[in-house]
Formats: sequence, structure tokens, C-alpha cells
Amino acid sequence: MDKSLKLQLLNYLKEFITANRWEKINEVLNSRTRYLTVVLEDIYQPHNASAVLRSCDGFGVQDVHIIENKNDFDPNKGVTIGADKWISHYQYNKEGVNNTERCFRSLKDHGYQIIATTPHHDDVTIDEVSLDKPTALLFGAELTGLSDYAMNEADGYAKIPMHGFSESFNISVGAALCLYDLSSRLRKGKQDWALTDEEKLDLQLDWVRKSVRAPKKLEERFMQEKGK
Repeated sequence: MDKSLKLQLLNYLKEFITANRWEKINEVLNSRTRYLTVVLEDIYQPHNASAVLRSCDGFGVQDVHIIENKNDFDPNKGVTIGADKWISHYQYNKEGVNNTERCFRSLKDHGYQIIATTPHHDDVTIDEVSLDKPTALLFGAELTGLSDYAMNEADGYAKIPMHGFSESFNISVGAALCLYDLSSRLRKGKQDWALTDEEKLDLQLDWVRKSVRAPKKLEERFMQEKGK
């Protein structure tokens, strides 16, 4: 669908949502970023996986990359509270291949540095992670951690300072802390972190579709009127 038709469809569907909803969509869009993204490798705990999605939405991170080599990703709707419908999921679950490699290749092709959130001999604390280039934060399952491939191919390693007897936070808490630090620094910095106008248009259309009843029927009616 070309830009002109997208705009026409958007204006048509807007008539079926409230002014408050349209205002909220644009308010959220203006804070959304793809400069910072999250990667989850083989997360199988539904509660933790769901909490991470909710944190991504809350901190304005639009994209989540989900690697499923061993475990299916199964978020708990009762925990996400609908947050997952407003973010974009990219799942890597092809059988017989290294899906971590597929995900990493795609991210690096798009200019991301991949930062593994795990203690490592040359790690830094999360507040020291450079945001000079788009950044993908990588999280693994709590018990098994990240795969050897992920550890070997990451561009950097970050940890959250701990001051108690526990060695680490659980993944949902850790992700929230990391996203708070990085997203706060990102928005205060000079990086061009905002979405492009084209990205905003695509998300406006997607979110308006998700905000109306029977969007497929409305879109079919629109296309019929346009002779499409």
C-alpha cells in the first residue's frame, strides 16, 4: 500500500475512534524508539517474558526480537495487560538452524551493537554502555543463561551493580533497570532516536486498526469505496 492510500485509510479509520484515543496514539508515537531494542534468547518463563514486554512498552521501546531455539515464547496476557499489542515482535524460530545467528545477522545488518546483559571478564556496568550507535540489549533464561554463540558474538557485555548476597536480579527486574537507564540517557542525549515519519505512519495505522471494532470489515468497505 502506497503512502497516499495509507493516509486515506488512516483518516477513514480515525473516524471510528475517540479524539482521546487518537491523541494518546500520537503522544506515545512521539516517545517511541527503535534506536534501542531488546533481544530475548530462549526465555521460557511466561511471567518474566511478559513483564519484559510490558517494560518495553513502558519505556518506549518499539521492537522486541525473540529467539526460540529450544523454548517457545509464551507471554502471559494477564501480566502484559495488553502491552504486547502495541510493540513489534520479530520471532526467530526456524527449525534446524541457529536462530540466534539469524537474529544477530539481521541486527548487525541494521547497524546495531549487541550488548549481552551478563557478567563477563570485559564487561561494564549498564550506565557505562555507549549509545553512540543503535543498541540491542540481549537477555537469556535465568537458569541456563545465554548460549555460547551469543556470548562469543556479542559486541559488548553489561552488568547491573549488585550490593547484596544475591548474584543477580531476575530477568524481568534486570530488563526494567537496564531499559530505565539506557532510555533515560538516550532521550537526554544527542542521538537521533525518534521514529521516522514513515515509521510513525505505519504504526498509526496499525494502532488505529487495533483500536476499532471489526477493522477488517471497515477496511474492506474503504477499499470498495476506492474501487480497490
